[in-house]
Order: sequence, then C-alpha cells, then structure tokens
Amino acid sequence: MRLIIKKERLISFCFICLIGLAVLLAGRLIFYGSDSRNTAAEQEGQKDYIKWVDYNVPSEAMKKALDLDLSSQEEGVKLDWIQLLAYVTAQNGNNFAGYKDSQLEAVAEKLQGGAAIEELTKDMKYYDYYYEAYSAVLSGFVGAYEEEVPSEDGREMVWQKRYGLKAFSPIAKNFYYNHYDDFGQSRSYGFARNHLGNDLMGQVGTPIIAMEGGTVEAMGWNQYGGWRIGIRSMDKKRYYYYAHLRKNFPYKLGLKEGDEVSPGDVIGYMGRTGYSTKENTNNINTTHLHFGMQLIFDESQKECNSEIWIDVYQIVRFLDGHRSEVVKNLVTKDYRPAFRTRDIPKEKGGE
Repeated sequence: MRLIIKKERLISFCFICLIGLAVLLAGRLIFYGSDSRNTAAEQEGQKDYIKWVDYNVPSEAMKKALDLDLSSQEEGVKLDWIQLLAYVTAQNGNNFAGYKDSQLEAVAEKLQGGAAIEELTKDMKYYDYYYEAYSAVLSGFVGAYEEEVPSEDGREMVWQKRYGLKAFSPIAKNFYYNHYDDFGQSRSYGFARNHLGNDLMGQVGTPIIAMEGGTVEAMGWNQYGGWRIGIRSMDKKRYYYYAHLRKNFPYKLGLKEGDEVSPGDVIGYMGRTGYSTKENTNNINTTHLHFGMQLIFDESQKECNSEIWIDVYQIVRFLDGHRSEVVKNLVTKDYRPAFRTRDIPKEKGGE
C-alpha cells in the first residue's frame, strides 16, 4: 500500500515538474518573442527621417528668396531659393524676429561670387536639417512648368514651358477672403485638440484651388471637416487638406478619388459644413476654408499619433499674389481655371 502511494506521489511530482518545465519554456518563448518584436519596433522607431518641423519663415523672406532665384536663372550662377532660406534659418537659429532682406542678399552674393553652399554651411550644425525640411515644404512651389497660351496665329492653344512660381493660393483670383494666424488654437468639438491649419474666411461658393499638382486621396464626409478633400503632392511629401466645403455642391463636378489635379485647378467650393455625424450638415458658424498641410517623410507618418502639420499662415500670405483666375459655367454653375498650367514630368525636365 505504501509502495503504491509512493509511486502515485512520484508520478504526481514528475507530472508537476513537467508542467512547470513547460510553463517555464513557454514563458521564455513568449519573453524572447516579445523581446524580438520590441527590438523590431525600436528599430522601426529609429528610422532616419525627420519627426518634427517648425516652419515659421515669414512671407517676406519667401518672396525675397524667390526673387533672387528667378533673377539668377537668366545668367550666371543659378540660385536655389530653398537653400537660401535654409541658410538664413540656420544662421538665425530659426528666429526671424530681426529678419532683413539683406541677409538673403549677402548669401546670394557669396554664392554668385563662386562660393559653394557646402563651404558656407560647413560649420552650421542644423543647415542640413533645415534644407531637408524646407525641401519637403517648398519643393513643389517653384520650378519648370507648362502654361497653356494662344499660338502665334491665335488659332489654337499651345503649351509653353516656363520657369517660376507654379503653386497657387487656395482661394481663386478676385474672390474676397481674410485670415489670421490661428494655427495651434484650441478646438473642442468631439474632443479637445489643437487647430492644425489656417482658416480662410470668405463667402459661400468661393472657388477653392489646388495649390499644386497631385492626386486626390480623400473625398467625402468627415464629421470634423464636413465635406473635405485630401490631395497628395506628386513627390508624396505633402498632403493638402481642404475642409468645410459647400453644402449640396462641395466639389468640382466629376472630381473623384484617384484623379490627378494640376496647379490652379478648381477642386471645390467654400462653405461651412462639418461638426456633425450627419452628412451634408452646416454646423460651422462662420463660412470659411480650413486649409492644412501635412509633411510626410516616411509613409508611417501619414496617419499616426505624431503627424507633422505645419503652420501655413505665412505660406498663404506668400501665395496671395499668385491666385488662379477662374471662369464660371452659367449652366452647371461650376468653375474652371481661365488659364491652365501643368507640371512637367522629371524625365522631360520638370522638378
């Protein structure tokens, strides 16, 4: 009897040991599996791309840099307006409180005198960062493009290559609007958050313009933005967000997701939709366009908790003098650009 009990105890003890060993091995497998995933996640998080951009270049500096760029294209050393702005930003520590045009003129003179940008910036710790960041912000704004103009005999329209400012204001020419720098202000509908764009106040039906060429990635209703459009730039670095479009007639007729738009195209119409789960609802008190720009250095940043939205107030000011002239179709009530432009593919000399 005692022998049977001892055997039973021995069997139980061995069984418990086996279970314990199994649990221990399983625990080690879980631990190492988790550790592997964490390591992969850490490596993912350590990708070498920009995680944040504070863009506060004043419109005056952008205008001056553009003028220097354009005037240099005719002869001599060709200047790059993005290089000029990155240089001055690094020189000033991203503080433009004391900015003067002479700062840009000075570096332009050195470059046109034969100095290389690498030489001038070798001791600037953050120049490379600002140049990469500003290239993401501005690379679609200036360069070679084509504009449709009358032929010499006036019998047809032809495409003519040009160089210059090819980005447009989001508000069509001859339509009133006003705005102020409201980036970062608080918003409370749905949940407390910061305003990640610039509100441009105007009248219902004001034509909204594609700032640059790109692909329509989002259309339709969003309870926060109402009827909205999201357009991705051709180089994938910028995502433009246009929100609170017009009730009943928010978009240019025929526009749909996946379509490509050109700089200056009409894409929709100003309204005050949004702040409602019910589609086509006007719950915004003031008629305006919410305009925002997101920077994307890595595709993981497109939709995440650390998206990079920049203050576009100064950019809107900069582009106010370059607005797309539009023509209304009296039958459909739709608008189109009076003068079409288009980007030039890189293989044909475009940017």
